[in-house]
Amino acid sequence: MSHSAPATAELYRMVMPDHVCPYGLKAKHLLKSRGYTVRDRHLTTRAEVDAFKAEHGVATTPQTFIGGHRVGGHDDLRRFLGLKVADAHATSYRPVIALFFMTAVMAMAAGYAVDGTMLSIRVAEWFIAFSMCVLALLKLQNVDKFATMFLNYDLLAQRWVPYGTIYPYAEGLAGVLMVAGALHWLSIPVALFIGTVGAVSVFKAVYIDRRELKCACVGGDSNVPLGLISLTENVMMVAMALWMSARLAV
Repeated sequence: MSHSAPATAELYRMVMPDHVCPYGLKAKHLLKSRGYTVRDRHLTTRAEVDAFKAEHGVATTPQTFIGGHRVGGHDDLRRFLGLKVADAHATSYRPVIALFFMTAVMAMAAGYAVDGTMLSIRVAEWFIAFSMCVLALLKLQNVDKFATMFLNYDLLAQRWVPYGTIYPYAEGLAGVLMVAGALHWLSIPVALFIGTVGAVSVFKAVYIDRRELKCACVGGDSNVPLGLISLTENVMMVAMALWMSARLAV
C-alpha cells in the first residue's frame, strides 16, 4: 500500500476523565502528518478498554486499523510508516553528547554575560565546572542506582562500597566551588582525587580487561557504553585540578 496516498485510518485510544493515553495522541499525530483522515475512536472507561482488547486479542492500546486491517500499536504504526522505533536497551552516546553541548553553550553564555566574549580561558574553565555539576545532578537523581552501576568498574568503590554514594556529592561540590572560584584548597584535591581514581578504573576496565559495560557517568539508568567518553569525564576533572593548581602557584 502506498502511504503517500490519502486514506482513512481508525484509531482506538484511551480517553478517560483521569487519563489520556500519550501514545494515542502520538499515533493520531503520526497519522494526520502522513495525510490520513483519522476516525478517532475513544475508549472512555476501563470496561471499554478491556472489552476492546478481548475482542481484538491485543494487550495494549492504542490500536490503528487501515484498510480494514489492524496495523497495531504506536511502535507498529511507526514501522508501518517506515519510521524508526527506538530500542530502549540500545547503547547510545546521545545523553553525554547533549550534556557536553549544553554545558559548552552555558559556559559561552556566561562568558558573554560577564566578559563580553564566548571564547576564553575562563569559558573553558566554566565548561568543565558546569559539566561536573550537571553530571553530578544526573547521578544524584538516584544515588543508589548510580552507586550500584559504579561498582561494576570503579576500583575504589569495589574496595570501599560507600565511595559510590559519596562520589556524586564530591563531584557536585567540586564543580560548584570551581564555578564560584572559591575554596580552591578543597575543590582542587577533591577533583584530582576522584578524577584520577575514575580515569584509572575506566582505563583498566575498558582497555586492559576489555570489559563491555555501561557507564554510570550520567546516572544509573544510562545506556552509555563505558569507554572514551567516560574516560574524558575523569580526565577533564584531573586537567581542571592541575590547571587551577598551576595558575594559583604563579
